[in-house]
Amino acid sequence: MFRQMRRFKQQLAQEECEKILLSERRGVLAVHGEDGYPYGVPMDYLYEQGKIYFHGAKTGHKIDAIKADNRVSFTVFDQGVPVEGKVGPDVRSVIVFGRITLMKTTPESLEIARRLGEKYDPSGYVADEIKRTAERIQLLELSIDHMSGKRVNES
Repeated sequence: MFRQMRRFKQQLAQEECEKILLSERRGVLAVHGEDGYPYGVPMDYLYEQGKIYFHGAKTGHKIDAIKADNRVSFTVFDQGVPVEGKVGPDVRSVIVFGRITLMKTTPESLEIARRLGEKYDPSGYVADEIKRTAERIQLLELSIDHMSGKRVNES
């Protein structure tokens, strides 16, 4: 169903893909948008136990698109590392294909929201904010059907 990577020598091992998902802070979620146009939106995320979680508002373009077709892709890439003898850095990227679901607001989903928020702000502010805004938060869960990663030199 999913294509094999053409430049397989640049392919990352599954464990390296997971390390990137665990360490990076943002990616781009792509959905089937309106009138046949793709819609990609930068998103903060949390990767845990083989799933990717996002949060946002309960309404909007992204939510409408997901309700129409829950098949999505999510791409994350790192800042790159210098390579001796090369002009540009080596950049690693991961692309995930899967199906995303709108989670109901439950104590479990709010706990995921807390962990997601604390990834970006560990100060303790997040827990209070979630209590205050719980009914307005929409958690999204991406179940992964296929994941691949690649290392490319920018030069």
